[in-house]
Amino acid sequence: MEFYRKLKKSRMPWYLFYGGLTIELLIVIVDKSNLINPFEGRLFQITFLIFLLKLLLTDYSKKEWHWIVGLELLVFFSYWVTGANELIRIVTFVAACKNIPLKQMMRYAFYVTLAGCAVIVLLSVTGIYGDISLTQAYGRESAETTIYIGVEPAKETRYTLGMGHPNALSCMFLMLLVMAVYVYFERMKWYLYLFLMLLNVGVYVLSGSKTSMLITTAFLAGACALTYCRFLREDRFGYLCGLLVFAVCIAFSVDAAVCAQRVRDVQWNEFYYGEPLDDRHIVTLAKIDRRISGRIISLTDTEANDGMIQTWSLFSRPENMEHYFDMGWVKVFYRYGIVPGIVYLLAHLALLWRIYRRKDACGLAVFTVLAVYTVVEAHLVSFYIGRNFLLMMMGWHFFPAIPDSAEDRG
Repeated sequence: MEFYRKLKKSRMPWYLFYGGLTIELLIVIVDKSNLINPFEGRLFQITFLIFLLKLLLTDYSKKEWHWIVGLELLVFFSYWVTGANELIRIVTFVAACKNIPLKQMMRYAFYVTLAGCAVIVLLSVTGIYGDISLTQAYGRESAETTIYIGVEPAKETRYTLGMGHPNALSCMFLMLLVMAVYVYFERMKWYLYLFLMLLNVGVYVLSGSKTSMLITTAFLAGACALTYCRFLREDRFGYLCGLLVFAVCIAFSVDAAVCAQRVRDVQWNEFYYGEPLDDRHIVTLAKIDRRISGRIISLTDTEANDGMIQTWSLFSRPENMEHYFDMGWVKVFYRYGIVPGIVYLLAHLALLWRIYRRKDACGLAVFTVLAVYTVVEAHLVSFYIGRNFLLMMMGWHFFPAIPDSAEDRG
């Protein structure tokens, strides 16, 4: 017991956490390259054990242990039903974040990810490894042109810089930018925001990803406003707006999962009969779907309409682990199940509450923009823990090592 107490007070828990986090981040970097990782599953098991050891070497209150054990039992049942262990890994990782300063681990994740992405880009542009561009059809044509008439989609060339797909390039740029602004928010100046905006435009020119460009622009504008309008940081109205945006994102995603087939039918009817033959609600969804590149009707691409609400279940199914689509919040319920999905949403609401309590205005901007991004992209809803830095924010907020009133300076 004496050895155990000494071990808990040593630097070993810190080393364990950053060892596991490093492996998780490297797994993400390899996934973004053209490399194939044959040991991915085994590495996930290793990082789980590392974070579990960190957890066992950390002091928690009785209340915190109740939450940890309860959530682990819930996600173990999910694992028993689906065979997917990512929820167990996520819960263990979040709990293992205790006693690790938030800004410190976010800064570390930013620099490791930045270095990895820089290596991928460098290898690509020098011709050593990885394709610099990708020529294919990107779905810009309407469904009427490509599906109903049967015209072959026009191909175009966009730049990937070694990351496999233009959207992956724009996505990683957004994630790196958000992490950087959050970590260095107190040092940000208007000319830094301008520089990042110019980079954003440059990435858009290379990738052609409108969604990421618009969301990145919104984040930079919001963060800049919070930097220079300090009264907004304390105003409750801003946090209520963040809550409203989150609620709208979830409501829209559920609505899309319910009505995807009717949206497809409306588009069909408009093409063949000249009128939608449905109510205004579905017609509006169909218009939105055209703006987001058919992400709603993509839920009807399989025989079982995977992703639509009839394919959801309380704790998911093994067959739901393989199918991929872009709508992230829909994927939460489809892949994890309704019960774990609700718990996942409640964790986000609890995070927003903690952000409000600490008046973490940049945290609010991060939370809000990622809520919107997850409507149309599933980057954060993944078995790659290193992708989702909101988990670090949850871990630090839910298992604080210091009084709630104190600020984390990392």
